[in-house]
Amino acid sequence: MYPPGTPPAQFLAQYCSVFNSVEGNTTLYAWPAEQTIRRWALQMPEDFRFCAKLPREISQADDLRAALELAQSFKTLLAPLGRRVTPFWLQLPASFGPARLAELATLIEDFAAPLAVEVRHPAFFDKGAGERALNRLLRDHAVERICLDARALFSCRSREPALLHAQSKKPRVPVRPAAFSASPQLRFIGHPQLEANDVFMQPWLERVAAWIEAGKTPHVYLHTPDNHRAPELALRFHAQLRERLPGLPALRPLYRAPQLSLLDE
Repeated sequence: MYPPGTPPAQFLAQYCSVFNSVEGNTTLYAWPAEQTIRRWALQMPEDFRFCAKLPREISQADDLRAALELAQSFKTLLAPLGRRVTPFWLQLPASFGPARLAELATLIEDFAAPLAVEVRHPAFFDKGAGERALNRLLRDHAVERICLDARALFSCRSREPALLHAQSKKPRVPVRPAAFSASPQLRFIGHPQLEANDVFMQPWLERVAAWIEAGKTPHVYLHTPDNHRAPELALRFHAQLRERLPGLPALRPLYRAPQLSLLDE
């Protein structure tokens, strides 16, 4: 989506010229340098939203309570971004089950910043006591339960390496369309063929439109297996959402590299 010659340091500014939010996946794997944070602050508009994932040293800690100091340090590191960082994302591993909810409660109370949580343990998807306890904890603290929908991804039967890699990395869990705060969070993991996503996106278009009409500010992040077509999928979702909400502002078109003819020398 970047014009030829765009230096990597300007990729974020180019992205911000089209979209108004980003899923900050890189912070899960590495802490950004202070100078990187300052550069981001210069490139992100004030109304841009950066959903920074808490580093895996925190989210995958053996006990979340032992990682409280690290969580506070990460929040301090990103402080120059101000209100752009909202919410922070806590992506918990499949090993984090109902028996550890007391750890999560402590982290939520100590962290004292907008937070959204993604869970992967089967007990949080069986409509039993564990799931009810999780939902009650999050709702009581206005913490979002991230809605993960990977059905479109798993509907694809291709044997392409990028697709198989994506399917191996993403959890295959039931969809839980929660909205526990003013900013519901949706992660939609899509099919590599854009039009194949429409049937899976349709229920979300209705729900996201309803959230907006109710005065909420949903965050919607759309992926494709290698993410090369993720910007196109995002524009497709937004265009279809505007059919339901005609007053929704349009997004700027993506830059498209000119196609070469077979006759070009």
